[in-house]
Order: sequence, then C-alpha cells, then structure tokens
Amino acid sequence: MMREQRTIKDVVKIVNGKPSGDENLTVTDITYDSRQIENGWLFVAIKGFAVDGHKFIPQAVQNGAVGVISENEKPEDFNQAWIQAADAREALAKASALVQDFPSRELSLVGLTGTNGKTTTAYLVNSLAESANKKSAMLTTVESRIGKEKQKAERTTPEASDTQRFLRKAVNADCKVAVMECSSQAMDLRRCDALDFSVAVFSNFTRDHLDYHKTMDEYFNAKLRLFDGRLGNKPKASVVNVDDEYGLKLAEMLSEQNVITYAINTNADVKADEIEVTLTGTSFQLSTPTGRRKVKSPLVGIPHVYNILSAVGAGLELGLDFESILKGIETCTGAPGRFEPVSHNGDFAVIVDYAHTDDALVNVLKTARNVSNNKVITVFGCGGDRDKTKRPLMGEAAARLSDFVILTSDNPRTEDPLQILDDVEIGLKKHTTPYLKIADRRTAIHRAIAEANTGDVVMIAGKGHEDYQIICKETIHFDDREVAGEALKQ
Repeated sequence: MMREQRTIKDVVKIVNGKPSGDENLTVTDITYDSRQIENGWLFVAIKGFAVDGHKFIPQAVQNGAVGVISENEKPEDFNQAWIQAADAREALAKASALVQDFPSRELSLVGLTGTNGKTTTAYLVNSLAESANKKSAMLTTVESRIGKEKQKAERTTPEASDTQRFLRKAVNADCKVAVMECSSQAMDLRRCDALDFSVAVFSNFTRDHLDYHKTMDEYFNAKLRLFDGRLGNKPKASVVNVDDEYGLKLAEMLSEQNVITYAINTNADVKADEIEVTLTGTSFQLSTPTGRRKVKSPLVGIPHVYNILSAVGAGLELGLDFESILKGIETCTGAPGRFEPVSHNGDFAVIVDYAHTDDALVNVLKTARNVSNNKVITVFGCGGDRDKTKRPLMGEAAARLSDFVILTSDNPRTEDPLQILDDVEIGLKKHTTPYLKIADRRTAIHRAIAEANTGDVVMIAGKGHEDYQIICKETIHFDDREVAGEALKQ
C-alpha cells in the first residue's frame, strides 16, 4: 500500500512546532542520525547525554536533509526548513509515526515492560502468533525479526524513528502481530511515544537502573507510561503479574480498564499449578478463562512459568485460539542466553543466563538448585558505569544460593574491574560460602568448569546472549557459551 505523502507543514502540525522556511517540501523519512539521511529526509537534532545532535546538522544537510527539527530557534545563517519544537524527542516520535503512516494502527502491537522476563516473553508471544498462522514481527534485546528475517539488536528499545520504520516494514511484509520490549529508559526518553498498543504486559518490578532513574518511584513511574496514556493512547488491554507487589498495585490502578491478571500464588485470570521443573523443561497445569490444560515447555524454571503465563494472557487478548496458544508454548525454545545449556558429554550441567540484577540472579539460582543433584557453582560479575547499589545485593544472592562462587568481570567499561569486585564482595561476605575473585572472565569460567563434578550445575550469569565484553572503551569479542565450550573440551 502506498504511504500518504507528507510535507513540512504536516509535520509542523503534529509536533505543534514553530516553522521557518518552505513548508510545502515533501518529507520522505525522518531520523536523529545524520548518517542515515537521504534526499528528502528530515533531521531531528537531539541534545544527548554525551553528544549534541546539533553538531551534525551540516552533515545532515550535505546528505540531503530537507530540514531540521530542534528545540532551538533557527540560526540566522541556516537556509533549509526549520521546525522549533518544545521537546525534540517527542517530536521525533510523533513525526516518525506520521511519516510512516502510523503502522502500529495496522498491527496488533504487544508492548512488554518489567525488570525481568521481557525478552523471553517476546519470543513466546511471537511463537503463539505464528502457531495461529499470524505472521509476526518482534523487537528484542537480542534481535529484531520480521517473519524469519533476523537482524542483531543494538539496544533493547530502538529510537522512535527506527521503531516506526521497522513496523512499517512489518506491515508491508504482511505481519499481523508485532511484539516489542519497552524499557523504562526508552519510555522516559520518549522512544515509545506515538505507538498504539493493543496489549501492554507488566512482568515484574525489582531494583535496577537506579543509576538512571535515581529512585524506585521514578523507575516505576517510567514503567507506568506504557499503561496510563502518556505514550499517546492507553493500550486496549493490559496483562499484569499480580504475584508481584508492584503488579498488584498496577492492576488496582487500572481497575477501570481491560485487565487480565496472571499469577502462581494469587487468584488470577491465568494461573499455573502442579509445576514440575527438570533440566530438560517445565510442565504445569494451565488455568485460563477458556479452559484448563497440562502444558509442557522446553523452558526451564519458575521464572519461565511467569513468562509463559504473561504470553498466554497476551495471546488471549489478541484473540488467539487455545490450541494455537498451547502449540506455541510447547514449540518455543525461548531467547538465546536465558537459562541456555552448553551442550557437552559430561555428567554435570553448564548453563548461561543473562541474569544481571539481584532478583534475576536469585530466580536463576533457585532454578539451578531445583535441577541440581549436587553443587551449584556460580560465575558472575557486575557491569561498570551502571547501578552500583545492586552490586552487594547480587553478591549476597550468589553466596546465599550457591555452594561455590567465582566473582569475575562482566562489562567493566571505564571502571576499575577490581573495584567492582570489591563492591560485590561486600555482599558475598555476609555468608560463609567459599568464593574466589578472578577478574579475567575467561580464566574464571575455565576454573568453574574445572571445579565441577557429577550432578553439579555451573551457572555462568550476567551476559547471556552477549558476544562481547566492554573493557575501558574497547569492545572485544567474548561469548560465555564459546568460552565454556573451550573449557569443556579441555
């Protein structure tokens, strides 16, 4: 379908901007990245945390930009069209939706927020949709996907213009459903504005990102944007985990809206009981308003039961039939790096997981304890230049639920790796669990696997699907799964 042609005047109207220059010029696309610019595109100059986009206006014009959106007044020596907007990020979102002809309105769009579980739930919703013969697209921390076409992700939630462009491609590829992770930071930075969500999902809420949000209240308030209409429109339906304290609070706040609840320990619309967890998968009795059935999933652990329940709730709100929902659960192997076993012929298990908060680490280690016939050996670290308050909490969690801990580097970035280890060690010392500090992650993983005996579970936590490590400002190739494989061969 041909998109409606938009002009500078149309953009001015939707962003409520102050125009200068020719308003009749056609706008073919919009971006915040001057390197993406082609003839007919509009450039949005954003003052970022590290870089001011206004520095790249000359490059944008040279590449063919027809004009600029900025919070600043038009410079006297600037000859192209200029739109002054109150909030450049908000303008980017609204203008992108307009230029792409509001693709989210042509899809059943599912938004996922919460501290943990978003990525796996995205894979599950995608699987449920495809089991119902509805072509699906997804945006996740790991990858973006339209049908079977995949591309590695650069961030959890892309900038607004990239998302709108992606959703237009999904519509043009005949997708009927799309699912995306909506991080708190992304919503605070207006990346999810001007999206029309059919279903919004709340997984859980625990400590994270306090380096950015400063307080838990600010963090939760950012999550609420997905549900309360601040993105532009309220979702048609919300799916909420009422076993979570904040989820219960959210469900009460949304009492006058269409809400479907899920839980294991609380009365809810979608529930799981008779749960059995092994190293090869999880089974449970699933209860929904449309019936009760035994479910088997290749995903391992109670946290994944919650992910499945949230996906079921979303599937029901999308109108998917119960048999397709069950098939989608049974065939979904989940996201890479989420309790992912490293294949080998030994008599102990090696698991890689993305857990990088204290709550996520607790959950994954509880799962490891449930499936271990002997010891749990944990290798983990904490990222540099990120929330420091969770470091001792993660140390305490690892010590409490492991038999042996090796504390190592994650992505130290510009921080001293040894100082990060010292910060985490404060929590480790609250228990008598034996531990080692080995800053080099490769050496730490090799040592953990060398320590393993029959029936043990070696849990390598923190990086999951990531295939890199950031040390100072250098990014090097590093994949926990590959390194574990090397160690197992030795």
